Amino acid sequence: MDLASRIDLARGNKQVDLLLKNCRLVNVFSGEIHSASVAVQGDTIVGFGDYDAAETVDLANRFVAPGFIDGHLHLESSMLAVPEFARNVVPLGTTAVVADPHEIANVLGVQGIRYILDTTEGLPLRVFIMFPSCVPATPFETSGAVLLHEDMEPFKDNPRVLGLAEVMNFPGVINLDPEVLAKIQVFEDKVIDGHAPFLTGKDLLGYVAAGIGSDHECTFVEEAREKLRAGMRIMIREGSSAKNLDALLPLVNEHNSGNCLMVSDDLDPRDIVEQGHVNRILRLAVARGLDPIRAVQMVTINTARYFRLKGLGAVLPGYRADLVVLDDLEQFTVNRVYKDGQLVASDGGLVVECASAVTGRAARSMNVDWEKIQDLSIAAAGATANIIEVVPGQIVTKRGRDTAPVSDGKVVADTDRDILKIAVIERHKGTGAHAVALIRGFGLKKGALACTVAHDAHNIVVVGTNDEDMLAAAKAAADMGGGMVAVSNGDVKTKLPLPIAGLMSDQPIKDVSYGLSRLVDTAHGMGCPLEAPFGTLSFMALSPIPELKITDQGLFDAVNFKFISLFED
Repeated sequence: MDLASRIDLARGNKQVDLLLKNCRLVNVFSGEIHSASVAVQGDTIVGFGDYDAAETVDLANRFVAPGFIDGHLHLESSMLAVPEFARNVVPLGTTAVVADPHEIANVLGVQGIRYILDTTEGLPLRVFIMFPSCVPATPFETSGAVLLHEDMEPFKDNPRVLGLAEVMNFPGVINLDPEVLAKIQVFEDKVIDGHAPFLTGKDLLGYVAAGIGSDHECTFVEEAREKLRAGMRIMIREGSSAKNLDALLPLVNEHNSGNCLMVSDDLDPRDIVEQGHVNRILRLAVARGLDPIRAVQMVTINTARYFRLKGLGAVLPGYRADLVVLDDLEQFTVNRVYKDGQLVASDGGLVVECASAVTGRAARSMNVDWEKIQDLSIAAAGATANIIEVVPGQIVTKRGRDTAPVSDGKVVADTDRDILKIAVIERHKGTGAHAVALIRGFGLKKGALACTVAHDAHNIVVVGTNDEDMLAAAKAAADMGGGMVAVSNGDVKTKLPLPIAGLMSDQPIKDVSYGLSRLVDTAHGMGCPLEAPFGTLSFMALSPIPELKITDQGLFDAVNFKFISLFED
């Protein structure tokens, strides 16, 4: 639409395409709710009030808000092919996402990023990406690819690539690692996201001085407040495994809320089906006392401003007509959704075509040399063991110490003390690399759980009560091209294939959600008390997150960034 036409339409001199009449507008710019009719021409909002329109829709006093924007998520964590993800979140009011595809990039490199870009074309969902900054996440694990700053250059001018994704290697930043700094410089004129749990003091200031503008890893208010004071946007995360809303919401007030966002980060298909997407976070935030207008701002205009998404994030003349019609501002029940002025969802379902899942070049990602991995035994070499301590509802862990359970000179699991074995097995290059350690918090009384979703290198991670079931579970996950599996007494009890890079399914969400529910039920039946056993397991190999993790190279101290022995003494 040319400028003169836009002005004429706004003044009411010409007929508009669509008039949404009799609504209560959630005006995130003025911070109020007011009566309005919203006029739309093509893909653009042109004005408020009475207009002659080709189509008039009476919204019967419902609320109209900007389409919701999830400012930080990993599409792969939904375990859905992206078209299937879009098919299910658009009816929930989500019209745009800012995705970090570093999961699939750690498996397939640039090929994985192109796969995400290609399969998100033409969807009723705007999918922007941040280019993964850490492939691999650290040099302490084996990933399927290595991306250097020169690999980023061809993408920096792509209009859907907004900048550099979460810079997890904060030690590399503050210690002036040349390659880390080169990556930052590629995107120095764009947005650079952070990822720096517990970083504080002058080290934090050095990190921010590099141009890094956000953090989604805060777990308590004082940490978030220090980062906010240093100029970082605070992304309050409420996902399936990491839940920070309760802890961080007290930070938000009328003076700083414009610099706060709410994001999902990692959300599994069961939660999408049962609870929703961004509308779920809004519902939870308002139930905890956050003002509804402020809540909506934190998933619309705040997000759009931070990521420089011109024309998105508000219902204003000249903005894109990405709109969500809501029955209420408590449950955030979605009545209908418009994208670019077109009705795309109504009464909980998509009303436009959406592409089918495509596996294509993202499949066939399992390469394990089992001849080099005969068993998962650990020779006893001390009395006191370092133990990974699970923190329920968080991706951080604690470093525990306890007497090592030993039998016949080998370290074994001790279910009475909830000390289990955990292993990571390299699955990209057939090196046979693997490491075994001890973990507390999974509570299994029998069997083993394994999955190929293991942030961020996505090797096979397996936890269990005995070596035989652990090895059987790991092999079963590899044999089906990647996925999740529960094994007991050598038998596969439940499994969920994830053939797209070992991370995502090519099946509908109802089948993936049902498969995951069966897996969780099986894990619970085996004694695991965790709400999300496989979600928790997937983060036990995430080496940049404190305190103690495990990679295919060994037991890793994520506070001091070094490998340590299983045995304290």
